[in-house]
Parts: sequence; C-alpha cells; structure tokens
Amino acid sequence: MTDTAQLPESWREVLGEEPRQPYFQQLMEFVAEERAGGPVYPPSDQVFAALEATPFDRVKVLVLGQDPYHGEGQGHGLCFSVRPGVRTPPSLRNIYKELHAELGHPVPDNGYLMPWARQGVLLLNAVLTVRAGEANSHKGKGWEKFTDAVIRAVSDRPDPAVFVLWGNYAQKKLPLIDTERHAVVKGAHPSPLSAKKFFGSQPFTQIDKAVAEQGHEPIDWRIPDLGL
Repeated sequence: MTDTAQLPESWREVLGEEPRQPYFQQLMEFVAEERAGGPVYPPSDQVFAALEATPFDRVKVLVLGQDPYHGEGQGHGLCFSVRPGVRTPPSLRNIYKELHAELGHPVPDNGYLMPWARQGVLLLNAVLTVRAGEANSHKGKGWEKFTDAVIRAVSDRPDPAVFVLWGNYAQKKLPLIDTERHAVVKGAHPSPLSAKKFFGSQPFTQIDKAVAEQGHEPIDWRIPDLGL
C-alpha cells in the first residue's frame, strides 16, 4: 500500500488535487525507494497519523514541527510526540517543564501526545518521513509543498484556529497564514539549544486565551501517566 492511500478522508477532500500532482507522485516513489533501501520512520501506516488523529474540521490549534524523530521506535507521525514506552525527547521534556511552570500540570511519565491530537491539536511536521539515524534526510523532496497545502487549507477555513510557530524554521511559514482571521503564537524553539528563551514565554496561556476568544472548547493539556 502506498503512503498516499493512508490520507484521511476529511483531508483528502480539502487538499483536492494535491496528492495527484506530479511532485507528490515523485515524492511517494522516493519514499518507497528509501524504504526498500533501509528503515524509514515513521512506518508507512503512520505517515499521515497527525491528519488521521485530528480531522480537518476539528483543528483548533496547529503546532508545526520540522521532521520526524529518526531513532528506532520514536516517531509515530505526530510532531514532538513519541510512542508509549519511549524515553521523552529533550524538546518535549522542555515543553512539559514550561507547561508545569505555566499551568501547574504535572510532568507525565511518557511522551505520547495523542490526547492533545484528539482534542483538536494538529501536531504537524513540515517533513513527514526521515531515513533512520539521519535528521532532515527527506528535506526538500516535496513534503514541504504538501504540508504547506495543509497549512493553507486550515488558514483558508472560515473557522479560526491558533497556529503555534516555535523557532525560525516554523516562523518562515507565517506568510501562509491569514493572520487577520487566525491567531499566531510565536516563540523560541523548545530544543535545549534555545530553551532559555522558550522557558517563561507562556505559550500555553497565549494558546488558551486565543482558543477561548475563537469560541472553541478549551484544551486539557494534561497528559495522563501510563505507569510505564
């Protein structure tokens, strides 16, 4: 089964011709070749997991990451998130620290962010696949064009959303967003390299305020412990 067959129905409708564009077909061929040559993450049935978990009409918040984790068993298609039982990566640990400092939520024993996704937080990476052990190895192959179309689709929607752009890479996507209708929360990336600027930036307070102003149900940011 090709990766494109996994594209969820709600997104297939709004993305229209995008998956039928020549670049997308070439991208699918490239990913298939990469998989034939060695491990590629996430597995093919989880490439569009973020779109599967958060249908188009339920997006309240869009968090933009760069590319998937490249370690075995880490990535499962949601940016910043790892599967249950996998050690919480440094950037996510910093997100949890800020969440604790800001809203008092306890730091969970896992990095599985599916509870956010199910509440309307689209955890989208700009690049949706990666070669094992090689960060950014699928950069510039076409994924960015596809995920730009996803960002534009949310921006074009009458129902407003909150776009969360952490770090310079994410902030380059600002021109894709109609800032008249949507809220944008910008700040430093939670990576250890820029965490000093990230800590104290109060992103969750800003997101919660914007979600409320847009008339949406609040997001419960607590991640339950899994006892692992």
